[in-house]
Amino acid sequence: MAVNELFARATRKLVAKGTTLGLERTAETVRRRGGEPLAVVLPDGSRIDFGQSPRVVLTVRDDQALAALAKPTLGTLGSAFVEGGIDIDGDMAEVIRIAECLSDAAGANVADRPPIQAIRHSPRLDREAIHHHYDVGNDFYRLWLDPRMVYSCAYFRNPGDSLEDAQFAKLDLICRKLRLRAGERFLDIGCGWGGLVLHAAENYGVNAVGITLSDGQFALARERVAAAGLADRIEILQLDYRDLEERFGPAVFDKVASVGMFEHVGLRNLPEYFAIAATMVRPGGLFLNHGITSADIENRPVGGGAGDFIDEYIFPHGELPHVHLAVREMAAQGFELCDIESLRRHYALTLSHWSRRLEEHLDEARRFTQERILRAWRAYLAGCAYGFAKGWMNIYQLLGTRPYQDGRIEVPLTRDWLYR
Repeated sequence: MAVNELFARATRKLVAKGTTLGLERTAETVRRRGGEPLAVVLPDGSRIDFGQSPRVVLTVRDDQALAALAKPTLGTLGSAFVEGGIDIDGDMAEVIRIAECLSDAAGANVADRPPIQAIRHSPRLDREAIHHHYDVGNDFYRLWLDPRMVYSCAYFRNPGDSLEDAQFAKLDLICRKLRLRAGERFLDIGCGWGGLVLHAAENYGVNAVGITLSDGQFALARERVAAAGLADRIEILQLDYRDLEERFGPAVFDKVASVGMFEHVGLRNLPEYFAIAATMVRPGGLFLNHGITSADIENRPVGGGAGDFIDEYIFPHGELPHVHLAVREMAAQGFELCDIESLRRHYALTLSHWSRRLEEHLDEARRFTQERILRAWRAYLAGCAYGFAKGWMNIYQLLGTRPYQDGRIEVPLTRDWLYR
């Protein structure tokens, strides 16, 4: 055997020994804190227990994944799982909780947020990101979304509500907040698979336009509109929000909504985004923005490597503003804010439903997508459910109106109308 190969093998053994010692130190720290129901099986078959009867077993497949466990962060652990270096046996919700515990014991903390790295979002960049996130395949999303395929935070009147009921309640809440009336023109920016425009047309009698950049969403939304017999009242377009004014002209919509879309806009593009929304809605009309926000006042992403994991595997180029920045930019474009509502706890419940549903359909999911992609989504949904429950990020509905020149607005004096 060549000297270089002998040296390389010896080096790998030393590195593996060092990373094993690091993992054992982390395990000792966890045991001193009361322990966790975790066991880690190493590449050589040995096992490290973390102090309680294990309900979660992590099997490490190679030395590179072992290195990720020596000083773990949420990002490195998630990446090792996605890339096949770690296999998981156990409930994903508990896996995420234990992963945070390991990260904390090793000195990594989600409160240590990385600096902002805002980029200039272009139509090409946004289209690529949309395809990466949404065009995993309609059959894949059907496995864990509700029958309406509403891919945004639901609204739970009670924690025990079904996902189906909670999504209906969310769609109806948006329509009530917008005070939709029969015959009005309604625009949904980022319409997904058409759930909101269908609900608004069927239950409130509006004429609706929905836009999306996703190929899969565009095709299925049009099919669903046709199947519902509403093609004369709902138009689905594959269109960038920056092209709305050229396509329709200004002030042609009575009400406008954007649900789960402004996460793709980018911090630098927020003024343009809200300006376009203001241009599209008539004076006196209403605009509702429903979107995820950073919990950090400086708009920094989640720490512990979690933000990096989401950017790499799930949501490229996503940037979350703190709610104060969203309110500021919305007001700067002439909107008067009528209502602000946090849905953070609702999204924790929604994501828990989605995560459980996906876990119940893993064999079917493998028929529709690659194992690597499936693992990324398993980690993402369970991790986000945990993150929203812990307050690592938030989600708000912001309702604004464009006042008339004399200051009048078409909103009642009290908020009773919101919940009738």
